[in-house]
Amino acid sequence: MTGPVVVGYTATEAGSDALALGVRLALAAGAALDLVMVLPSDERSVITPPDAGYDRHLSETARGWLDRAAETVPGDLEHRRHVRYAESFAEGLVAVADESDASHIVVGAANGGLRGRHRLGTVANELMHYSDVPVVLAPEGARKIAASAGVRRITAAIGTRPGGDVLLAEAVALAVATAAPLRLLSLATVDLPAGVDTGVIRLMGDSHAEAVLAQARAALPAGVEAEVVTASGADIEEAVQQIDWQPTELAMVGSSRLAQPRRLFLGSTAAKMLHVLPVPMVVVPRTRGVEGARS
Repeated sequence: MTGPVVVGYTATEAGSDALALGVRLALAAGAALDLVMVLPSDERSVITPPDAGYDRHLSETARGWLDRAAETVPGDLEHRRHVRYAESFAEGLVAVADESDASHIVVGAANGGLRGRHRLGTVANELMHYSDVPVVLAPEGARKIAASAGVRRITAAIGTRPGGDVLLAEAVALAVATAAPLRLLSLATVDLPAGVDTGVIRLMGDSHAEAVLAQARAALPAGVEAEVVTASGADIEEAVQQIDWQPTELAMVGSSRLAQPRRLFLGSTAAKMLHVLPVPMVVVPRTRGVEGARS
């Protein structure tokens, strides 16, 4: 069993996308679901006096939204509802995740995103700098996929820079928890400097793919298989678009090497992938694998 999946819910289409994806992930992993709405902290400016009536109305409205959202959760999925007060939405989500030893935090794309694509909003951006738990970004339209679809594949994008072992450990753990096939995407050919000879690019790509597969096989439990595909293209966006993606899979990336320990920071490669990726992206904290992926 994995820790619970925390869903940052808002009464919007993005909130519905996050909830639908969170339900699918929790069902696939045999985990519980924590459905969270975050309200502004009780701490107010001295210029604005407290208004008990307004606070009560806001709380009751939030609980009503959570109740209606919970009605869409399958009956066999254990779930809890939380109204949390915090200085920011991201702070509230991370607090719930830490208290419950959650495996993931799921949030939706910002309003205005293209169908099946990502557009980072304020909450997701804050989580990228604040969370010590993997964050799952639900693309616009994720609510259209049935809960029973589950998670059909895990794809981890592994480059040549340090930190790939952390991502691999987390990908293996999630693949085992969800009983999903594991695919490793080698980014060696797009990590190289511009102007490198094509023969060198091909050699580096083949060598890196073989090394990634060997490392994966050493880490995989008995009975779990993995395949490796190599991304190629003029840039990361083109390379990602050349890969086949299933609507029910999850793409996993590591946090930037610039991130603080146990914190997220979306690196340039992951940010470019996000623009064209048609499936949910899971961003894993840089040193999470040091203590071991939660399972």
